[in-house]
Amino acid sequence: MIKTILVTGATSGFGKSIAEKFAKNSHRLIITGRRESRLNEIASSLENSFGVDVLPLCFDVRNRLTTEIAIKSLNAEWECIDILINNAGLASGLEHINNGDHEDWDKMIDTNIKGLLNVSKPVIDLMVERKSGHIINIGSTAGKEVYERGNIYCATKHAVDAISKGMRIDLLKHNIKVTQISPGAAETEFSMVRFHGDEKRAKNAYKGYKPMTPQDISELVFYSTTLPPHLCINDLVVTSTSQANSFYIDRNN
Repeated sequence: MIKTILVTGATSGFGKSIAEKFAKNSHRLIITGRRESRLNEIASSLENSFGVDVLPLCFDVRNRLTTEIAIKSLNAEWECIDILINNAGLASGLEHINNGDHEDWDKMIDTNIKGLLNVSKPVIDLMVERKSGHIINIGSTAGKEVYERGNIYCATKHAVDAISKGMRIDLLKHNIKVTQISPGAAETEFSMVRFHGDEKRAKNAYKGYKPMTPQDISELVFYSTTLPPHLCINDLVVTSTSQANSFYIDRNN
C-alpha cells in the first residue's frame, strides 16, 4: 500500500537518504527543509528517479507559526500523513559549558526540541482524527548518556528521548505508533555543522574507523515501518561495530 511520508530536514544526511528509501519503495513524500533551492532539487530528483509524487515544503522548524501554516495548508490529497519522520536536528559547538555560546544553545534547543514539537503537534492532530499513524523521532546515543562538552546537545537529545516515551504513552489510545531511533556516530554534515564549518575537525571525528552512513539509518527507519500493525519498535539504539557507546570507539580498524 502506498503511504504518505513526511520527512523533516530532508535536504541532506539522514533526511535525504530516508526520503530516497521511501521513494524507491513507491511511497508519496512531503519533504521539508530550510534551503529552498536544494529542497526543490531533491524533490525533482526523487520524482524523476522513482516516479513518485513529492511535495516540497520550505520552512524552518524553529518557527512555530510558519510550520503550522505549512502543515495546516495541506489539501485533502496530502493531509493524510501516514508516517512522520522527525529528522531535523543538529549539534552546534563542542565546548565545556563554561565556554558555551548562547547562540549555539538556542539553535540546538529551538531545533531539536521545539522544532520537533512544532512539526509534531499539527500532524498528530491529523493522525488522531484518523486513529492511525506512525511517528519516528531521530534521537541519538547522546540522549542515553552525557559526555564531556556534550552538555546542551545531550540535554536536547535526552528531551527527545523523554518526549518520544511520552508520545508513545499519550497516543496509545489513538492507535498511533511512536518509534525513537538513536544512532551513534554517522558520517554526514553533522560534524561540519557542529564545528562551524571546520573541515579538518569534522573529518577527524571519523578517523580510524568505519562509521555508519545515512543509508544505514534509512534502512532501519524503513524497516520499522514495515512491521505488522500490532507491532511497534519503541526504542532502537544503533552504532557501528567499532563503537560501543559515546565513550568507546575502536579507531584501529
